[in-house]
Amino acid sequence: MIRKIIEINEEKCNGCGLCAQACHEGAIGMVNGKAKLLRDDYCDGLGDCLPACPTGAITFVEREAAAYDEAAVLANKEKQHAHPAPAFSGCPGSQARQFAKRQEDSPSAAPAKTQLSQWPVQIQLAPVNAPYFDQANLLIAADCCAYAYGDFHNQFMKNKITLIGCPKLDPIDYTEKLTEIIKQNEIKSVTVARMEVPCCGGIEAAVKNALQASGKFLPWQVVTISTDGRILD
Repeated sequence: MIRKIIEINEEKCNGCGLCAQACHEGAIGMVNGKAKLLRDDYCDGLGDCLPACPTGAITFVEREAAAYDEAAVLANKEKQHAHPAPAFSGCPGSQARQFAKRQEDSPSAAPAKTQLSQWPVQIQLAPVNAPYFDQANLLIAADCCAYAYGDFHNQFMKNKITLIGCPKLDPIDYTEKLTEIIKQNEIKSVTVARMEVPCCGGIEAAVKNALQASGKFLPWQVVTISTDGRILD
């Protein structure tokens, strides 16, 4: 039958899991860090998930789909109640974790010095035509990176202009702002530092899209940091 049903744009999905939590019928689940409509017959077409999505990745479409099956939904809820899933089922980036303390290094003779060479650092606050962008090696980092990786200043920020943001918590897409910064300045290279969690893919995607939209061919790389402070690639 042709009916109204949700559609999820995987490119826009940041993996936050809020839609899955908002779906009372269990029609949406997280698969490989992305929201996915698991079964057409679980979706009632009312769209409780739409306002929960921070990136606008969910819309209504009319297409051939199985009819909403309330009995199947109730049976699934009973099954879930009898065999509950692990306590955490939301965004992997929000899952509580605790790491074993590492052996402390010997005290250094002097405290580490900051490698920050400009202000502001927030992507949203940075002026597009700031003079420090001229001939800059640009570091665009998810803001958790500096806390997860102990030597972030020396290994990533040194001799670079640093911009930070959180694609999950900031209510905007950085693509337009980054496009203008790259287009209007003589940027020499771009490094992206992101965390391993799926929602951090938003900052990598924004940089990739900005580079393409700018029409410039710049050397760029992506470095991924684990939640326990290791460089993964």
